[in-house]
Amino acid sequence: MIVLYSFYDTKVQAMEPLRIMAEATEVAFTHPWNPWSYTPIGKSIAAGSHVMESLLRERGKPDWMIDTAIVDGKETPVTIETVVHKAFGDLVHFKREGVKEGTHPKLLLVAPMSGHYATLLRGTVQALIDDHEVYVTDWRDASEIPMGEGKFGVEKYISYVIKFLKYLGKDAHVMAVCQPAPLVLAAVSVLAMQDSSYQPKTMTLMGGPLDTRAASTVVTELADKHDMNWFRRNCIHVVPLRFEGAGRRVYPGFMQLHAFLSMNPKRHTVAQWKMFTHLIEGDGDSAEAHRKFYDEYLAVMDTAADFYLETIDAVFKRHLLPRGLFRYKGDLVDTHAIKKTALLTVEGALDDISAPGQTIAAHDMCSNIPANMKKNHLQEGVGHYGIFNGRKWREIIKPEIAAFIRKHGE
Repeated sequence: MIVLYSFYDTKVQAMEPLRIMAEATEVAFTHPWNPWSYTPIGKSIAAGSHVMESLLRERGKPDWMIDTAIVDGKETPVTIETVVHKAFGDLVHFKREGVKEGTHPKLLLVAPMSGHYATLLRGTVQALIDDHEVYVTDWRDASEIPMGEGKFGVEKYISYVIKFLKYLGKDAHVMAVCQPAPLVLAAVSVLAMQDSSYQPKTMTLMGGPLDTRAASTVVTELADKHDMNWFRRNCIHVVPLRFEGAGRRVYPGFMQLHAFLSMNPKRHTVAQWKMFTHLIEGDGDSAEAHRKFYDEYLAVMDTAADFYLETIDAVFKRHLLPRGLFRYKGDLVDTHAIKKTALLTVEGALDDISAPGQTIAAHDMCSNIPANMKKNHLQEGVGHYGIFNGRKWREIIKPEIAAFIRKHGE
């Protein structure tokens, strides 16, 4: 467990001189005073150096890069503030300057804790803040969390969600993207079982593994193929000494990134080649779009070992929540206790991570929600990422969610 992460970290540091050399080469062969920068050979050297530097660069957490919202047709400044601070993640508020509290519905957007930072939902947030008061779970990289903060598992995750919902108050809405969908459903179920006044008005579950038995994917096949001991031996490693969280057991972000890339290796290889050709051709717009995407996609974070292993065991192997066997603080979680929260599920027809059928399963798990308070939206022509980012998200899915929230927000 110790060797692999330390070996990887040593490799990253050893490659840093090569990255610096690639960066310097690009600067030299794009400088206007260098006559080679105007030749095909010079442009090829500069483009190749840029691609190499990008692949070797160690990325930290990206910025949100959200400065404005369009509120009632008017551009409005946005400030991002942390309103609840916790050891493993914060609740951040995208505050729109000059917009009176209560003007729009309060929405808790629960981001995945599956290798990428919450900023992967930048496009999701940007679309939502025009007509919602948006709060986001901003999970921390486990390699940055000192051992003294203790462990972080599924139960603590659910506790965080409940705490954040209570902070938002009695008229909140909640939306989960991908991995947190079953845990958000569990959190809302706990509030329903307590007949809490903090039950959200609506719950939107998007492309999430509510019942992975409903449809097979590469992810479910991996879980079926190996036992839990295999995951402990091969996926859990120890954070090296140079990090603040040294000694913490984690599922490293670089391993998750490798898993993401291996699902579509040809697509990512072609993308790097296109980046190379765009730079040679001087197609700055296409090159910049590529750069922005991969700066986000290649920025990964470590996941706490307990959370990773418990998620695989409870969600992908034993399917505890749909079977009525999931426990929170020792008590069985009854999803059928939900009666007051309206339910919207969203699936992508081409989703190869949480395939159609896995998310809509929530409707059977919430049998006591009245039929007129439940809806499923199957979006044709989009995969997993397209559910919450891109043109169809902005033009079709987001308006559908907004209309559902307003309909059941009273």
